[in-house]
Amino acid sequence: MSAITTHVLDTALGRPATGVPVRLSRIDADTHQISDLADATTDDDGRVTDLGPDQAPAGTYQLRFDTAAYYAATGQECFYPEVLVTFAVTDRRHHHVPLLLSPFAYSTYRGS
Repeated sequence: MSAITTHVLDTALGRPATGVPVRLSRIDADTHQISDLADATTDDDGRVTDLGPDQAPAGTYQLRFDTAAYYAATGQECFYPEVLVTFAVTDRRHHHVPLLLSPFAYSTYRGS
């Protein structure tokens, strides 16, 4: 399993968000350059478990969710065409970053 994983739930429909394109990137602390690490798509359970390395060094990371593609595929209106979640990795624990999604709102948290 990757050191960083995610789970996307469509709270408006009450089910996992299948087929959401997700990109994991790292932001360099000195130059602020963004380096893409991995791309994946959520599975039938709305999860991505094979995103990036099995160890994530301390630093700042981003998960970019292509919500426009998901909403187009499900025939829903979309106010936020993408969701960008920036977070800090400070230790070697597994980092799970879920996204709760609806057409006009979203939230995220540090999962387990």
